[in-house]
Amino acid sequence: MKQYLDLCQRIVDEGVWVNNERTGKRCLTVINADLTYDVSKGEFPLVTTRKSFWKSAIAEMIGYIRGYDNAADFRALGTKTWDMNSNDNQAWLNNPYRKGDDDCGFIYGAVARNFPKPDGGSVDLLRNIVDDLKRGVDNRGEILTFYHPGAFHMGCLRPCMYSHHFSLLGDTLYLNSTQRSCDVPLGLNFNMVQVYFLLAIMAQITGKKAGVAYHKIVNAHIYEDQLELMRDVQLKREPFEPPKLIINPDIKSLEDLETWVTLDDFEVVDYQYHEAIKYPFSV
Repeated sequence: MKQYLDLCQRIVDEGVWVNNERTGKRCLTVINADLTYDVSKGEFPLVTTRKSFWKSAIAEMIGYIRGYDNAADFRALGTKTWDMNSNDNQAWLNNPYRKGDDDCGFIYGAVARNFPKPDGGSVDLLRNIVDDLKRGVDNRGEILTFYHPGAFHMGCLRPCMYSHHFSLLGDTLYLNSTQRSCDVPLGLNFNMVQVYFLLAIMAQITGKKAGVAYHKIVNAHIYEDQLELMRDVQLKREPFEPPKLIINPDIKSLEDLETWVTLDDFEVVDYQYHEAIKYPFSV
């Protein structure tokens, strides 16, 4: 929580106003932020200065792991995070690659699980990483990327948190996640949970110990219609102690995550929080 609140205060104090072309709004912006989450100690980075909906964040990451490209599939898992981008984004509605209602196009996990090769065919990046780590192999390039500039026009949204680089030291697994852009009041809460969860679940299914997750944000911003709520409400609240995330130990493989796992396989305990804050969302 201290890392999160320090970043929020830094944006309020030092941020520069930038006009965002996609949303038509101004953003108070800083460049470069680094957060760390010690998964080995179970320090689950769930925001406590407002009620945070961790289930939706984990459901979205499971959808990425499964390679989903449709908002209906994400909803069935337990998150509505792709509803607006798939159905209310005018540029995407006009895009000839859009297949119909709820279609997100070639996004995030759909890219990583089916990354096109220049000479034809595709590569399942996640499968390769899992297979390597289970064998105790780290080729210093165990990178799960959602970023494919040549395919941006085929999806409703460019990936924000776009790269996850796994590293193995002995039997301990580490993660470096990189995010090009972050809506701090809304998105960062999700993203912190997802980085922690991704390291925890990858360690579990590969039989490794979870170490530390490092989360780099390049462009961290607060939208102009969010600033008052952040400055005058959330930053005035005292944080609580972090809760714990409990993962069903029966999840033992990538195939488990692809098939039978649901949100019932995850539990957060000892979560104390302040009341929710309804920050505006910008499509």
